[in-house]
Amino acid sequence: MRVSLFVTCLIDTLQPHVGKATVEVLERLGVEVEFPESQVCCGQPAFNSGYKQETIKAAKNMIKAFESAEYVVTPSGSCKAMFLEYPHLLKEDAVWSAQAEALAAKTYELTEFIVDLLHVTDVGASLKGKATYHTSCHMTRLLRMKEAPFTLLSNVKDLEMEPLPHAENCCGFGGTFSVKMAPISEQMVDEKVQNIEETGAEYIIGADCGCLLNIGGRLNRLHKPIKVMHIAEVLNSR
Repeated sequence: MRVSLFVTCLIDTLQPHVGKATVEVLERLGVEVEFPESQVCCGQPAFNSGYKQETIKAAKNMIKAFESAEYVVTPSGSCKAMFLEYPHLLKEDAVWSAQAEALAAKTYELTEFIVDLLHVTDVGASLKGKATYHTSCHMTRLLRMKEAPFTLLSNVKDLEMEPLPHAENCCGFGGTFSVKMAPISEQMVDEKVQNIEETGAEYIIGADCGCLLNIGGRLNRLHKPIKVMHIAEVLNSR
């Protein structure tokens, strides 16, 4: 099976190790990974800020970038969720709307792809310690994806998973929200950090880099010795 990697701009610019882990996990499962170099941002920051025309320009670029892909896999629930907005953005153009529908239909978040498409629940990963998992808003509210990450994490050898209190609460990132509403965002992430600490976890795991950057930044400023890991990194641990 061949897939095209939608790496996302946050991973490309700030967390390339997550992209590397994603490729290594997929290749270990027998998947051939290609990287369309014309991909850029999916347009989510512009979309969240109300810039429709700029978002449409980004959407059309991404549709072209992945036009020939059989499957598109991304280690980001929020960026996959943005692809689901494309048909609505382009609804006034029948041709572009159809292409947007096709892209949305063949795009999968990493854990979704592994569990639902490859039918793999144990990737052979091993990580010793106690961890808790941040579900992220886009994964749970927009994609309604709750089982796949926990299924894979439950089979990571030596990893003890602890439930996160108030896991459904937002971490305060919300893309441009954390910039425009910084004081509120700070209070929200402080609450999330407190909930993480209550679990006694050594690791906080998530599937969206925006959330992990926000949580990790606050943990660092508060000098909390909790390691932040993207689920791709955990699944790539041996």
